[in-house]
Amino acid sequence: MKRGSFQQMKALNKSIILTKILEDGPISRAQIAKETKLTPPTVGSLVKELIEQKMVIESSQGESKGGRKPTMLVINEKGHYMIGIDAGSRNIEGILTDLSGKIVTHVKNKLTLPITEDQFLSVLIDTINTILENSSDYKNDIVGIGIAMHGVVDAESGKSLFAPNLNLRQMPIAETLSEHFPYLIKVENDARALALAEKWFGQGKSSERLVVVNIGTGVGSGVTIGGELYHGESHIAGEIGHMTIDLDGEQCTCGNKGCLQTFISGPAIAKRAINQINLGEQTSLAEVDEVTALKVFEAAEAGDLVAKEILHQTGTYIGVGLINLIHTLNPSQIVLTGGVTNAKDYLLPNIEAAINERALTRKAKQTIISVSELGEHSTALGAVALIIGELFATNGTLS
Repeated sequence: MKRGSFQQMKALNKSIILTKILEDGPISRAQIAKETKLTPPTVGSLVKELIEQKMVIESSQGESKGGRKPTMLVINEKGHYMIGIDAGSRNIEGILTDLSGKIVTHVKNKLTLPITEDQFLSVLIDTINTILENSSDYKNDIVGIGIAMHGVVDAESGKSLFAPNLNLRQMPIAETLSEHFPYLIKVENDARALALAEKWFGQGKSSERLVVVNIGTGVGSGVTIGGELYHGESHIAGEIGHMTIDLDGEQCTCGNKGCLQTFISGPAIAKRAINQINLGEQTSLAEVDEVTALKVFEAAEAGDLVAKEILHQTGTYIGVGLINLIHTLNPSQIVLTGGVTNAKDYLLPNIEAAINERALTRKAKQTIISVSELGEHSTALGAVALIIGELFATNGTLS
């Protein structure tokens, strides 16, 4: 066997063992060998290396089946740390976490718009420097920095091709950060990063085909197939927000008309509420200084019928978008996230009704639809997952 082929097989086997320990730990070496079909000597040798690399630790002893009690293995959650950055259109949020996703440090910096490329990159660098300053005890164990960037991203080159809400193009994010920090740098679209967050830390661990849809100021989605992100030929796979729903509809921020985003995003919800006020509808929203999606949700919670109806309509529109996804990708699960999903109690019944009404088959109607439980730092956790995925794929060592 060629040296390169041997190293590739060794890396693959290590990844298999790591994933097995992650998903089923505590687990014994013998059980790993049995369930992965690897030989006990191979498992023993690779586990020894993983322990030396601080990826795995021995935790406790399991039940005996006639001989000595087996020593159980778990992921060494404190062995490595990652920085995750949520580079949004209004703020840059950064976190430092361990391998379990537990947040050690959190930093948030506001962006002042309009903004130039140099100003944006400067805020990004300052955010990372602040995290490092606040995390001196973990500095030697940090292995990488993940960036979840809104807009169109070339993940291979680490470049932001187009950030529409910042009106910035062709930003060399990975290249710039590599000049300032001695760590692996990974850059990905924020919606795709969210899909990884659900795959590693959330509800998508067992999903073979997972779609995560982020509904906030904008709308995007990330797709994982077999645990791997799907990017598409020109890095725009998952741009569900720019699926055309109405040829003569409202103009979207992308320049097209009638995009799904113009129906279900936070600004779209606020706009429909303002239209209802202008039509003379009796609603408490008429007394609000600035109508936002959050104000619509709060009014609905207070019993406002107009606000409730707006959210019910939004649920139907989301359902139409999701059924198009189901008919195109046929995922096993769709997880919804983003600020708009705070109104899930008003959205989900209409989402499910729209899917049930339009699905082509009975099984399509049974596609699992859920709302993320990862919380407010989910995008930054997705950025962390970029590094964890790389760490697991490269034998536990990054350089």
